[in-house]
Amino acid sequence: MAEFDLIVIGAGPGGYVCAIRAAQLGLRVAVAEGRETLGGTCLNIGCIPSKAFLHATHSLHEAQANFAKMGLIAPAPSVDWDRMRAYKDEVIGQNTGGVEFLFKKNKITWLKGWATIPAAGRVAVGEDTHTATTIVIASGSEPSALPGLEVDEKVIVTSTGALSLPRIPETLAVIGAGVIGLELGSVYARLGSKVTVIEYLDAITPGMDGEIARTLQRLLKRQGIDFVLGAAVQGASVAEGKATLAYRMRKDDSARSLEADCVLVATGRRPFTAGLGLDALGVALTPRGQIATDAAFRTNIPGIHAIGDVREGPMLAHKAEDEGIALAEIIAGRHGHVNYDVIPGVIYTTPEVAAVGLTEEALKARGQAYRVGKFSFMGNGRAKAMFAGDGFVKILADKETDRILGCHIIGPQAGELIHEVCVAMEFGAAAEDIARTCHAHPTVSEAVREAALACGDGPIHA
Repeated sequence: MAEFDLIVIGAGPGGYVCAIRAAQLGLRVAVAEGRETLGGTCLNIGCIPSKAFLHATHSLHEAQANFAKMGLIAPAPSVDWDRMRAYKDEVIGQNTGGVEFLFKKNKITWLKGWATIPAAGRVAVGEDTHTATTIVIASGSEPSALPGLEVDEKVIVTSTGALSLPRIPETLAVIGAGVIGLELGSVYARLGSKVTVIEYLDAITPGMDGEIARTLQRLLKRQGIDFVLGAAVQGASVAEGKATLAYRMRKDDSARSLEADCVLVATGRRPFTAGLGLDALGVALTPRGQIATDAAFRTNIPGIHAIGDVREGPMLAHKAEDEGIALAEIIAGRHGHVNYDVIPGVIYTTPEVAAVGLTEEALKARGQAYRVGKFSFMGNGRAKAMFAGDGFVKILADKETDRILGCHIIGPQAGELIHEVCVAMEFGAAAEDIARTCHAHPTVSEAVREAALACGDGPIHA
């Protein structure tokens, strides 16, 4: 008899959620994790610390820009960078400690150390080898490398280094206009850094609704962030604590350079599978280096599954969590399922951006007839009272059935508002269903209802 029913490799959002759900369903569970704390990249060096900085610097912006408008008169706030970093570390500690508490509560064994899989059904951690009926690889991802740039996490940094800089840089170059680059770029812009974002493509946030992307770029530029689009980075040199970044403009192949105190490489992430022994096991990979799995998260090796960033799909913590729950239920004999058509994405800049479902570009590409319902936050009383009237809600609905196909929001609390539409889409709702649902007044959520009304006879407050 195996020592455990399930061993999960990796204690990030996918891994720890899978472990907890499996334990709740009565399985004997262990998790192998080499970090000193649980929670993976997300809780330790990703989602959570970045949101702490985003919250702190948003509060700074509110004090600088809006307090006096509301009659709150106080000396201009100053930044104690050491204290802000300590606050970030406290937030990390609270969250990682919470996961450790949940492990104890659910009687999950923490195998402390980095794991390898010498054979199906066996997991080696340090000098010990443990047996399990099922193994789940949930080892997450790591920052992608960029040729010509040597990351030292001091001057040329990944997101990990950007969350632990010893001082606020006067100038920051961000390579990549995706979620990570824009979020961390906005943090340092609010702290006073001169931020320049360099992007290979001709638009920011690849894959996002085009109208939303253009609006976000305009609003971030208003906040002092510069953008260089259509630029291919060639390399960087470091001298006397500064970096010189070389790039070429794609439209005319002209050579350019930019000097910065710090360069953030935010060109995406790749699956982290080093040291697991996948080659020796014969685990099949996709052309992009992800672990190949079927719809039940099974690899080609019996008894070994994979979830989260190491397999196909968006590299999102909540996608990994959903897969973790679904897989735990499958292992326990239930019918776990993930609806990949209803996985929201959020960018936690100010304003926030959130999206679910299809974009207009995708609908046009497939030739599907649709209606657009839009409503500006300038028509929302609560948003205007919060100095947050920038942005809008856009709902896309099937022209014939009115079924919601997608929603794209840029504005206040977008990351919270999107979930109303997610629930509606899970139940196959029409835009009219949201339009006829009473929304409390005054709330920013009324903008979602107004956008739904705009899919029909028209919004009330526009």
